[in-house]
Amino acid sequence: MNALTPPAFTRHPLSLALWGALSLGLTACGGGGDDAPLTFKPIELNIAHLNDHHSQLEPFANTELSLDGVPTQVDLGGFTRQTTVFKSLAATPNLLKLHAGDAITGSLYYTFFKGKADAQLMNSICFDAFTPGNHEFDDGDGVLKGFLDALADPANGGACKTPTVSANIVPQAGTPLAPAGAAGYLQPSVIKKIDGVDVGIVGVSTGVKTVSSSRPLATTQFLDEVPATQKAIDALKARGVRHIVLLSHLGFDGDKALAAQLTDVDVIIGGDSHTLLGDFKSVGLSTGTGAYPTVVKNKSGETVCIGQAWEYAKAYGLMNVKFNESGSVSQCGGKAQLVIGDNYKRSVITTDTTGKQVTTWQPLADAERQALTAKLASHPAVKVAAPDAAAAQTLSTYASQVTAQKAITIGTASEALCLMRVPGGNNRSTGTAGCEAANTLARGSDAAQVVAEAFLRASKRADFALQNAGGVRTPIAAGTLSMNTAFTLLPFTNVLVEMDLKGSEVVAALEDGASSHLDAAVPSDGAHPYAAGLRWDLDMSKAKGQRCSNVQVKNKTTGAWTAIDPAKTYVLVTNDFVAAGGDGYNTLKPIYAAGRYVNTYLLYTQSFVDYVIAKGTISRPAAGDYAHQKVTTKAGVALP
Repeated sequence: MNALTPPAFTRHPLSLALWGALSLGLTACGGGGDDAPLTFKPIELNIAHLNDHHSQLEPFANTELSLDGVPTQVDLGGFTRQTTVFKSLAATPNLLKLHAGDAITGSLYYTFFKGKADAQLMNSICFDAFTPGNHEFDDGDGVLKGFLDALADPANGGACKTPTVSANIVPQAGTPLAPAGAAGYLQPSVIKKIDGVDVGIVGVSTGVKTVSSSRPLATTQFLDEVPATQKAIDALKARGVRHIVLLSHLGFDGDKALAAQLTDVDVIIGGDSHTLLGDFKSVGLSTGTGAYPTVVKNKSGETVCIGQAWEYAKAYGLMNVKFNESGSVSQCGGKAQLVIGDNYKRSVITTDTTGKQVTTWQPLADAERQALTAKLASHPAVKVAAPDAAAAQTLSTYASQVTAQKAITIGTASEALCLMRVPGGNNRSTGTAGCEAANTLARGSDAAQVVAEAFLRASKRADFALQNAGGVRTPIAAGTLSMNTAFTLLPFTNVLVEMDLKGSEVVAALEDGASSHLDAAVPSDGAHPYAAGLRWDLDMSKAKGQRCSNVQVKNKTTGAWTAIDPAKTYVLVTNDFVAAGGDGYNTLKPIYAAGRYVNTYLLYTQSFVDYVIAKGTISRPAAGDYAHQKVTTKAGVALP
């Protein structure tokens, strides 16, 4: 055996004693006998992390928070502010900077630049590791390769050469991610030296969701997450690596479940579920899902620290992990914080020329602004940061090319169109006025409902339209709608297709959408169905095949609703992703494969743009036109 290569070990003192002080500089406690407890150099690890920024490089303007107890509008997030925050951590000892996936797709910066803009802004932070999310494969392995090329290109700021890690993605040799005669783009893990000690970073990416919800090559394998991750951990153990950080894109619940099935994992930095961990009630948000960090146990009963930092570059996490002399986690702490600008606005009531009181949002006077910033300096939930000058200059070179398109006004929304995926589920409309309790209502996602209405208008043949919840990415605030609104709402490259279906097939497809998050081993609430011209009662407490009842179809001419006829042929319009069986729509998959559809070649985003332009002002549909009429949750609770 090579004297520099330690044998594989487990986390039990007797098994570790043979390696001992020979190569890791360890010292034995007690009397120095062979069976004395082995000690390690205690280290403290700090991990700054992002996830799911989805090409959202600009801040979310005029987001309402409660600051110092007063409703206040701020610019929330923005990647150039994240650069400032990460640079401010440069003096933090033993720092790792990690990105947990879904860097791309979600804005015009991706639409026009296919990841190059994201890569250059990520290089302004210089992450120590990145793991692919499912949306990295939305346009296939080749586009992901282009993004990773940009991430490593010195001309694009890629001097740090961020490694891309995933233990369970295996591209076929000769394909874009595993080119013949060259190094592959993915590796299971990477080792970083922290305070003289090796720390392993293992990547793991969601497999079932990527295959069903994105467009990887059919030859790209997504191995089962548990054995693939354990194999990568064991390989690091065999090299003497004692401390393991898992960089995961499995979602918060998936991370907790995975931790319990793995040995020797210490930390999980996650993404995919857009989870904000921590307590943000002090700033008026109830989004927090759990503690930051969340502490669980691995298969060996040892402590595992889990962190995730919400979405769209709105927040970042900074985790502190302390390892004791036995090499185990003794303590984990830290916090996630919202990143905001200091251009605060507060409501002012004035009287117009007619004597009517009008509420407007006005910037704070400079002295008040400075005083509020000083108060927030020690606030645990927010971090005030100015844009990094160099990163802002980089962004401006891209922004100037998309500004004209983004600025085009297409219409208005008379009220907020709220976003969630499943009625009664997670509210994804935090910060959007008028949506505070939307997830408690049977109607579910207003935004997905209106998108379905747009699809139905775009199709001359269709009797009704179907849209999966996860394809609609943002809520719509009341006010002016622009091209940017549309491309942020519907950021993918889908087109609309029309399918001839029996009524029985339509109902089966609705059951597929509900089953994908209620029955699947890897739940995908993005599959949940919304429709226009079609409505039903939903009971999620029942078994598949019994959940969607009282299914009715609206006559496009008369507006009358009648029960769907199982034997009658109807025309359904939907996006080509769902039509091809994506997100678990297994009833539609063989129909699409058999060619029982017509491709309209209408870009689904443009169909929404055309709908808004035609209507001028959009709003929530009438109550009777919502897809969900009555909803009972999985727990048996009827929603109002």
